[in-house]
Amino acid sequence: MTITEVRIKLVEENNERLLGFCSITIDNAFVIRDLKIIEGTRGLFVAMPSRKLTDRCHSCGSKNHLKSRFCNFCGHKLDELRAGRDMDGRVKLHADIAHPIHSSCRETMQAAIIKSFHAEKELAKKPGYVCRYDDFDGGDYDSTSVSYQDVVSEVARAGFRTHPGHAPRGPHTNPADKSVATNRDDFASGL
Repeated sequence: MTITEVRIKLVEENNERLLGFCSITIDNAFVIRDLKIIEGTRGLFVAMPSRKLTDRCHSCGSKNHLKSRFCNFCGHKLDELRAGRDMDGRVKLHADIAHPIHSSCRETMQAAIIKSFHAEKELAKKPGYVCRYDDFDGGDYDSTSVSYQDVVSEVARAGFRTHPGHAPRGPHTNPADKSVATNRDDFASGL
């Protein structure tokens, strides 16, 4: 395995442990995005991209983050001790999406990332500095080209339904705004 490119996005000073984000390219063929560069008690380390772990409400079956005290859908009180624990006894709230399988791979990745992090910090001090972190798609992808309304219409056309008994959730809107579907009938008919 050869790490052929490392891109760093520095996090502005915020008195937090998170110092930056990173994307790496392996063998000019595979990209892993959203690794985190964190200041730990023993120096810098790299955290792999992860997702929040969830479980289901025993009352309605909806998914909830393990930190939730009440179901996000039905309001039922959830067991606060339902989260699993790691080998050190800490509550396990996240799971890695991608990660090295053995320590030598992790050490190789971490060394390359930390070296690039320090180089990026030096570059950032120069006038005209521009972060290259978000340049991966070469401009081929326009994240604003699909609206929420387009997604709602496509989902309704495909015949998918939301969780039984619940209206679809959309962007944060004023409930009085009828331009966004607010109940199942509006959703199914495409407004």
